[in-house]
Amino acid sequence: MSADYALEGKRVWVAGQRGMVGSALMRRLAGEDCTLIPEDRDRLDLTRQAEVEAFVAETRPQAVILAAAKVGGIHANSTQPAAFLYDNLMIEANIIHACAGVGVEKLLFLGSSCIYPREAPQPISEDSLLTGPLEPTNEWYAIAKIAGIKLCQAYRRQHGHDYISAMPTNMYGPGDNFHPENSHVPAALMRRFHEAKEAGAPEVAVWGTGRPLREFLYVDDLADACVLLLRRYSHERTVNVGTGEDIPISAFAEAVRDTVGFTGRLVYDTTRPDGTPRKVLDVSTLAGLGWRAPTSLHDGLTQYYRWFLDHIADLRER
Repeated sequence: MSADYALEGKRVWVAGQRGMVGSALMRRLAGEDCTLIPEDRDRLDLTRQAEVEAFVAETRPQAVILAAAKVGGIHANSTQPAAFLYDNLMIEANIIHACAGVGVEKLLFLGSSCIYPREAPQPISEDSLLTGPLEPTNEWYAIAKIAGIKLCQAYRRQHGHDYISAMPTNMYGPGDNFHPENSHVPAALMRRFHEAKEAGAPEVAVWGTGRPLREFLYVDDLADACVLLLRRYSHERTVNVGTGEDIPISAFAEAVRDTVGFTGRLVYDTTRPDGTPRKVLDVSTLAGLGWRAPTSLHDGLTQYYRWFLDHIADLRER
């Protein structure tokens, strides 16, 4: 399962480099002795096969991290099922196929922990994939990501390409999407608490009951794990990336509230869906490679809020 792949001197393309995960990967790879291939999203539509193939043929990357995706929280997944399925299928199929055509040496596909069955045994092992029904609130995104994993495995089996995949847990950190309706839990809570603090509001609504258990990983930790996997992992079995620890949504909300400094009440909106009851990843495969998440929740949230404050003028336009 281990391999030695040298990034030194290589041309590396991070697909989706302007997103939260992609930006973190660009920061991490800036410290490596490699050449990062810039990507102009205004001129490159990753859902268009011809544009992707032309870009890859021109830039000739040797290593690729596929972090590009259409993402969003429960509301976005529930109201845009066609977009989440179609866009993500097109993005991953176009990039993986184009990379095969030019002989990319190593490709890392990033999926999501939502690929696993809703009732998977906890902590969730990589072997749980396709063993049961998915969580209905994000099945469209999950099906697309499962297809991406299988596409990497297929190219590996049929053509011998060194394509691997990793499944990150719930992410937070600089570059997150703070849209009031379509964001994930960490960004939605941070924005609500900050705006409530500014307005002097007495309470903030938290979607759901607060009882579901979730795992949260600081995005720069994911980027560090990805570099390790590029260097040292070569197998068709996907690898979970997380902290291996979970907390109730209510406790996470309280941690975000304390970080922001909001002193009002938390009110749980039980008309909103909870999603999967519990989701924490078994990270023993990654631990076996010598990696564990270095950033504590307290430190991660502190850095997260600092970034939020530095970019609040831009965020208010969204």
